[in-house]
Amino acid sequence: MDSEPTGLSRRRRYLVLAICCASITVVVMDISIVNVALPAIRRDLDASTSGLQWTVDAYTLVLASFLVLAGSTADRFGRRRVFQIGLAVFGLGSLLCALASSVGLLVAARSVQAVGGTMLNPVAMAIVATTFPEPAERAKAIGVFGSVSGLSLALGPVLGGALVDGFGWHAVFWVNVPIVVAAIGCTALFVPESRAARARRFDPVGQTLMVLVLGSVVYAIIESRTLGWTSPVILGLLAVAVLGVLGLLGYEPRRADPLLELRLFRSVPFGAAILTALCALCGFAAFLFVTTQYLQQVRGLSALAAGLCLLPVGVLVVVCSPITGRLIGTRGSRLPLVVAGTALALGGLALLFVGPATPLPAVVGTYLLFGLCLGTVNPPITNTAVAGMPRSMAGVAASVASVGRQTGTTLGVAISGTIVGSALVGDGTAAVGATRGVWWLVFGLGAGVVGFGLVSTGRWALGTARRAATLFEEVDRGGVGVRS
Repeated sequence: MDSEPTGLSRRRRYLVLAICCASITVVVMDISIVNVALPAIRRDLDASTSGLQWTVDAYTLVLASFLVLAGSTADRFGRRRVFQIGLAVFGLGSLLCALASSVGLLVAARSVQAVGGTMLNPVAMAIVATTFPEPAERAKAIGVFGSVSGLSLALGPVLGGALVDGFGWHAVFWVNVPIVVAAIGCTALFVPESRAARARRFDPVGQTLMVLVLGSVVYAIIESRTLGWTSPVILGLLAVAVLGVLGLLGYEPRRADPLLELRLFRSVPFGAAILTALCALCGFAAFLFVTTQYLQQVRGLSALAAGLCLLPVGVLVVVCSPITGRLIGTRGSRLPLVVAGTALALGGLALLFVGPATPLPAVVGTYLLFGLCLGTVNPPITNTAVAGMPRSMAGVAASVASVGRQTGTTLGVAISGTIVGSALVGDGTAAVGATRGVWWLVFGLGAGVVGFGLVSTGRWALGTARRAATLFEEVDRGGVGVRS
């Protein structure tokens, strides 16, 4: 078991949940809130399309690269302590973003922001998981946490649009500062300290390999439009990524405490949850990146109007997430995952028929499918990743699940931006034509979510999950021969 205070009252437990949800809101919202500010940033800082991609991806790339390290660090040194440090660094990064006077400085500040974010996303999940020891209550709390995370991602453009129109793009970063200050104080007062009973050792080689893999792939995708896929730089980066993957597969299983715990993937539901997170968030991030610019650059809407067009997405997340949580408790994850994947695929198909003059109500109607997807996909991802694992593995399991989300978001922006290029600032017909490749990609990702949902919820898959849980229980008891 974890080392933590016991006997928290029900009110105290739900107060801890509220603090974690409020803190994670600013971290997750900053993934999407910036999207609606991109046209204003382009005009004010004379940013190129790749500059806009990096404004979004510098944040999500750092999150994806260091989430696992942050989760295991918190398990060792104390989750509350690391959580408070993360809040402070995130607040500092937000301040630097608000003061940035060039794209380069903005991208650098976004990276600082993300360093703090890595200490918040998985650590908050682990705090929630350890605060609720009773399985049914724990599952409900995890569902609430996942729902708030998805809602924050969906509502980011609405809040961002209001801030950009009212105060300028800098305001989307200023708003984080008072929230972070309040969260630091509340954490000190109400969140108990906890840590894993068995501390995991650091893995600098694994961490370096993970950064190389993710960084090389994303850089290659974003810069391929300028340099070309046959450029020695791009080919070299892809070679580095392949070698990094091979290095991880060869090196990590040899460590007693690897950064990337590959044994988690012996559970088919867990592995499918990570792939589902990657596909679903890749599709949703591509949708947000392209849509927020389409509404402003092609349709001529203000930032606030563009954000309001995406409000139905947030409404559906609010409606669907708790329903999905209850459905998972009674019938399992299969139906929500199939619904989510189908909605994502249909959303991609529907947007193929959207043009510069398509009636706005019809355009907004297609966005409902993406809200349905996000509202039904986040709870099963979150629950599957953490449920059934020993509590000492909560930080690691939550971190790997978050890596799937952030990697998907990063790739969604990188790939969609590379497909459309600068077309969204040109002629409306040409801009819409350039987005068709993105919508076909979204369709394929939705089909992938359906497939993973069907495969991961069968009897054989659930059996692998039980065997994986038993394996980690043996590790906690000091069992031998578990590396095979």
